[in-house]
Amino acid sequence: MVNGMRSIVVDKVASVTQACGLSHEVRVSNDIPAEEGVVVAVEVLTNKSTYNTLELTSGRMAKVGKGDIVVGALGHRKALFGYSGHIPQSVQPGDIIQMLNIGGVLGICDSVNPDKGKPFDCRVIGGVLHFPYLGERIGVPARVGHKRLDFEAKLEARAVPVVALAGTCMEAGKTAAACAVISRMRHRGLVIDAFKATGVSLRRDILAMEDAGARNSMIFTDLGVVTTTRVNGPALTRTMLTALAAGKPDAIVFELGDGILGTYGVDAILECPDIRAALTGVILSANDPVAAWGGVKLLRERFGIEPCVVTGPSTDNQVGVEIINSQLGVPAFNALTNGASLGDRVIEAIGVKAPQ
Repeated sequence: MVNGMRSIVVDKVASVTQACGLSHEVRVSNDIPAEEGVVVAVEVLTNKSTYNTLELTSGRMAKVGKGDIVVGALGHRKALFGYSGHIPQSVQPGDIIQMLNIGGVLGICDSVNPDKGKPFDCRVIGGVLHFPYLGERIGVPARVGHKRLDFEAKLEARAVPVVALAGTCMEAGKTAAACAVISRMRHRGLVIDAFKATGVSLRRDILAMEDAGARNSMIFTDLGVVTTTRVNGPALTRTMLTALAAGKPDAIVFELGDGILGTYGVDAILECPDIRAALTGVILSANDPVAAWGGVKLLRERFGIEPCVVTGPSTDNQVGVEIINSQLGVPAFNALTNGASLGDRVIEAIGVKAPQ
C-alpha cells in the first residue's frame, strides 16, 4: 500500500492540473517526489488582499483564503513582474511552500515583486495519486499533462502559415495582439489554431484566444511542463506546431510568453533554424519606443528575423506609432484601438487568403 494513503476533500483544483481530471475528493500519499509537475494538495495558511485568486480547471478565477485546501503542482518560476521560486530538494507533509502563480504552481519563493505582495504560504498535506491500472487500487503520483514531451520530435508545419508573437518582456500586450489578429482572421473567413509556447502554467491566455475565435488551442502544460526553459522550449514549439498543423488550419498563431531576453526559452526557440523557417510572420509587442527599438534590433541582428508589425503599449497613441514607423521602418498598430488594421497587416504580410 502507498505510504499513508488517505482520502481528502479539497476546495479548489488549480488549472495547472487540468489534464488529471481531478474531482474535489482526492487520494493523497505521504510519498511526494520533489519533481516538476508532481501534483500536491496543500492548505493555505495566509490571507492576501492582492494577487489572491486561483485559476480553476474550468478557467474561472476563484478567490483564495486562509484555510482553503488547494490542489496544485510543483514547479519553478522566474518572473520579472511576479514571484521567483524553485522546487525544493524534498517535499514532505507539513512542509511550508508558497503559491508562485495564479495557475497553482507551488514551490519555494526566492524573490517577491512589491506590486504582488508576499505569496500565499501553504502547508503540504500530501501528494495526489492517480490510479492508471483498471481494477487495481495501485496509486501512483499524479503529474500534469496529457502526455510526456518528446524531445526528439520533428517539426512538420505542412506549409501552414505560422504567426509568432514575441515581446520585450511580460505584460507587453502579446495576448491582446494575438486575440486581435485571430479575431480579424476569423472575420475574414479563416480557420485559426493557436498555442502558447513558453511561460508558467496558466490557461488564461489560450482561453482568451479561443474566445477570439481559435478553433483549437494548446499550451505547454498539456505536455507535462509546468515552466518552460531553454532546454524544453524548442521541443515544445515543434510538438505543438506539428500537432496543430495536422488539422490543416488556414494559419497558426502562437504566443512566446515572457520576453525575448527572459528565462523561459524564447531566445532558444528563435535560434532554431527549423522553427525560424516555419515562421511566416513575427509580431513584436513592446512597452515603449525604446523597447521597440531594442526588440527590433534583437530580432534582426541576433535571429535574422524581420518583424512584420510592432504593437503593444508603445503604440498606445499616434506619437509612438509615428516614432516606430519613422525610426524603425516597421508598421505599427495598436491591438486594442486598431485591432482590425493590425490583423489586416498580418494577413497581408503572411499572404494567406480565405477559401472561396
